[in-house]
Amino acid sequence: MIGYTSLGTAGLARSERFYDALLAEFGAKQIMHMDDFIVWASENSGPAFSIHIPENGKTYSVGNGVMIALAAADQAQVDLVHARALELGGTDEGKPGFRAEGFYAAYFRDPDGNKLNIHCMTG
Repeated sequence: MIGYTSLGTAGLARSERFYDALLAEFGAKQIMHMDDFIVWASENSGPAFSIHIPENGKTYSVGNGVMIALAAADQAQVDLVHARALELGGTDEGKPGFRAEGFYAAYFRDPDGNKLNIHCMTG
């Protein structure tokens, strides 16, 4: 089971604005805020999501092939979160739709170029 996922960022303040608004769509809020990272969760004991300035001091870069998948309650939330990500400065990587029978999903990149998926299972 996933405890938390982490993505890197080149701009903590920019990522904070993006993810504060985007993750609010899931009822998540910041549960930890440090100088070099921020953590969001819906519940203190549930799965969490975080962004970090690279710990090793090297320049941030996007992980090729890395993607975080966010679970939506239904198709409407997939549509809403995808649209919200684009409004917040993210870029489209795949509009909402069925990818396989019973799998409804959309893809986007955050302002740093990290790839995310929002999906739900139907039927």
